[in-house]
Amino acid sequence: MARRGFGPNRPEGEKGKRITKESFKRGLRVFRYVLPYKYKFIIGLIFLTFSSLTFMGFPYLVGKLFDTSASDSARAFENINMISLGLFGIMVLQGIFSFFRVYFFAQVSENAVADIRRDLYSKFMMLPISFFEKRRVGEITSRITTDVAQVQDAMSITLAELFRQVMTLVVGIAIIMWTSIELSLFMLATFPVLVGLAFVFGKKIKTLSKKTQDELAQTNIIVEETLQAINTVKAFTNELYEVARYRTTLGRAVKTALFASYYRGAFISFIIIGLFGGIILVIWYGATLVASGSIAQGDLVSFVLYTVFIGASVGGLGDLYGKVQSSLGATERILEILQEQEEPTDKRLSAPADATRLQGEITYNRVAFSYPTRPDIQVLRDMTFGIRPGEKVALVGPSGAGKSTIVQLLMRFYDVSAGGITVDGQDIRQMDLTTLRSNIGIVPQEVLLFGGSIRENIAYGKTGATEAEIITAAKKANAYQFIQSFPEGLDTLVGERGIKLSGGQRQRIAIARAILKNPAILVLDEATSALDSESEQLVQQAMDELMQNRTTIVIAHRLATIRKVDKILVIDGGEIVEQGSHEELSLNDNGIYANLLKLQFELS
Repeated sequence: MARRGFGPNRPEGEKGKRITKESFKRGLRVFRYVLPYKYKFIIGLIFLTFSSLTFMGFPYLVGKLFDTSASDSARAFENINMISLGLFGIMVLQGIFSFFRVYFFAQVSENAVADIRRDLYSKFMMLPISFFEKRRVGEITSRITTDVAQVQDAMSITLAELFRQVMTLVVGIAIIMWTSIELSLFMLATFPVLVGLAFVFGKKIKTLSKKTQDELAQTNIIVEETLQAINTVKAFTNELYEVARYRTTLGRAVKTALFASYYRGAFISFIIIGLFGGIILVIWYGATLVASGSIAQGDLVSFVLYTVFIGASVGGLGDLYGKVQSSLGATERILEILQEQEEPTDKRLSAPADATRLQGEITYNRVAFSYPTRPDIQVLRDMTFGIRPGEKVALVGPSGAGKSTIVQLLMRFYDVSAGGITVDGQDIRQMDLTTLRSNIGIVPQEVLLFGGSIRENIAYGKTGATEAEIITAAKKANAYQFIQSFPEGLDTLVGERGIKLSGGQRQRIAIARAILKNPAILVLDEATSALDSESEQLVQQAMDELMQNRTTIVIAHRLATIRKVDKILVIDGGEIVEQGSHEELSLNDNGIYANLLKLQFELS
């Protein structure tokens, strides 16, 4: 399933990754997307600075309030009121500064992340087929969803919080040192130990939480698999087996979650006893200094509050470190995609109207090929043949013989390992890729339509097509009659992958799309093999219309459909073992084609 790229199946290199100078530099490169919005980012930083600094005045005024309340001055009540108004003013300013900080950072993060998503999706569209063969769909989509979301959090929340916590730490320590060096040294001697233990606890809890999430991800995979294949589950009466499998996996998740809860409970106890105990020690020692006259009562209150702020910021830095870790990992994975080698396609939104029209002469010269993911297995060997413009050629042979690979190489989904392929005498590796592919139309065996309307699916062959062109293509494909039977006509929604249409209807939509594209070279991947007799006849008539005056390559499984082609190439083991017309090959009793013909005749 697509989502198996998540959870326990994620790459090992992403686990326990440390922040290094090099990874930090690489991670920062993705923040070039912030540059177009740098002024808003700077304004956001300014408001963040004001927000942090005004908040640091809160403990100071609280201390002054305590000093004033203990004063015998005649103006004590007036001073108390003034200080209280000052505290209220700090909160108001804090609210105003926080609003503008959030507003400007949101402006930056939303726009920058939209730019990242746009570039990532554009990159996906420009990458070669070999890239997608090496990665799961879930892994690819996680780059544009999960990873980008982590970068967005970093831009809008993590960086701001990191800046705030560091400022609180630095300013807080400076203030308490200025207030009382003796009490500061006492606090700094005891506090790091408590904070260090809190960091260790937090790291362990985070590890166990991740493990719990991984276990829950496994349960989600089981749910997804069984619901998608519910027909298979019921057909094999494996309902109880799947229930037991889910219970087992869920039990492991619960066990891990309970184990994590022990640490969380211990951590809470530690916070209550340890950190608050440390604060009590600071208060105790400060009280002795107050009693000895070394420090004022209000200064002690301010000191304690600053100590709490400093402790909170240090504790928060541990969590922020983990978030920065995740964000840097996400940015590196995004950059890996953005740095992938693209196909040399034309960057225009659609095939240009003045694109060169090819004649359709195709030559394979001693072509050899192995898939990049399986370099040890040679799929094609010394493949040599030619197709004249307008000629119809069928590729026949057992499954795995290399028929589909021949077409994939013509489309330059892959480059040949040896030899060469020419179209109109020009090596396709030297041709503009957009020009080459805009001259090739494909009607596959398994048609996957987009989830929009029939109109949109037909117009996919020519995105700027007029209503009249779409209707003409539909009529030539024997599709307009069934389209008119729907209340919404061309605006009928086909559903995900075209599920609302029958197999024959989907095939005719695909043929209409190819007719609208008007390619010089046509590839038919046995478009009638899975259809009933009536649908097959309609689709075959549509294909006959489509094949007129075009160089056509037919990948054939049902030999009865290729009697009218000009030449048949019999492929076996990546080589051409026979070639000729239907009549010539059927007369060779020892030939592969004749044997396949007899076998199909016996089965029918």
